[in-house]
Amino acid sequence: MSLYHHQMAEDTAERKSGRGDVFVYAQLGLIALVVLGPRSFGDSEPWPGIWGQAAWAAGQALLLAGAAFALAGFIYLGSNLSPWPRPREGSRLVQTGVYRLVRHPLYTGLIFSALGWALRVNGPLTLLYAICLAALLDRKARYEEHWLRRKFGSYADYQRKVKRFVPFIY
Repeated sequence: MSLYHHQMAEDTAERKSGRGDVFVYAQLGLIALVVLGPRSFGDSEPWPGIWGQAAWAAGQALLLAGAAFALAGFIYLGSNLSPWPRPREGSRLVQTGVYRLVRHPLYTGLIFSALGWALRVNGPLTLLYAICLAALLDRKARYEEHWLRRKFGSYADYQRKVKRFVPFIY
């Protein structure tokens, strides 16, 4: 089988499997849990006193940073925006603006916001949901990057230069 036919068969199998759909629906479910789910195990205050104040302040900073990343990512991505891991037909590779800092600013925004919200609401269960969301988005980003490398020859070079979610770190 030629490389072209192998890739076409793989593309068709991926579309039929709905694997990209699973990421989107799981992401929406985890976001709903972060925002609306139970916050803690019982009625105890998990971060009392100064720890609670520090958690609130850190949460506020993460919420603001998350909102900034998400908004900038949304603006710079423009018509390329899609919730699905595969790039849209006719899309272009964006490497300007916030995309010079991280490869997935919308995911960064979601992760930072979810972690910030968990700290703001003083919710250990919410923090667990946020960590699960971060793990899911990391996996979704890896899957998406597979398709981006296939569509854009320069993506591998971009990956070497720009971190996935946290500027200069990860």
